[in-house]
Amino acid sequence: MEKPLNKQELVAAVADEAALPKAKAGEVVDAVFGAIEKALSRKQEVRLVGFGTFVTASRKAAKGRNPRTGEEIDIPASTSVRFKPGKALKDAVS
Repeated sequence: MEKPLNKQELVAAVADEAALPKAKAGEVVDAVFGAIEKALSRKQEVRLVGFGTFVTASRKAAKGRNPRTGEEIDIPASTSVRFKPGKALKDAVS
């Protein structure tokens, strides 16, 4: 397995693919991430056809147990981000 792609490498790949200077490609990548983040913060689903869907999921508050002591603890409600890959992405990686 190859090493993970970091943000700098992603910016370089976008710059090469779109024939843009790296600085401009960095702005584009930041703008895309910012738009996705802003939409998700408003609980809005982000669908990128062929790539996938980003959606927020809410978890209710719950009671849990500390496995070490057995003491009951409160687990607070939380919101997380989920990603469901699209068909084209699934096909590309399989």
